Amino acid sequence: MSANWSPGREDQGGTILTREGYERMKKELDWLIRVKRREVAQRLREAREFGDIRENAEFAAAKEEQAQVEARIAELERILRGARVVD
Repeated sequence: MSANWSPGREDQGGTILTREGYERMKKELDWLIRVKRREVAQRLREAREFGDIRENAEFAAAKEEQAQVEARIAELERILRGARVVD
């Protein structure tokens, strides 16, 4: 979760967001998908080169980061899919 992120108010119609909040979340989602996901994938490839992944701290750390990135992507997609934007 980013430092500036705060959840919108939820009601039966989804999360209520300001236009600014909606755009900020869309921007974060785009960055996570286009940039961060690729960076983590590259770290995983590099960590595999260190040898046995069962005892590879770099690989374990990259897998944990991958899980966090994917969880945030899923969370943002869920929020944005059901969001109601108000002015």
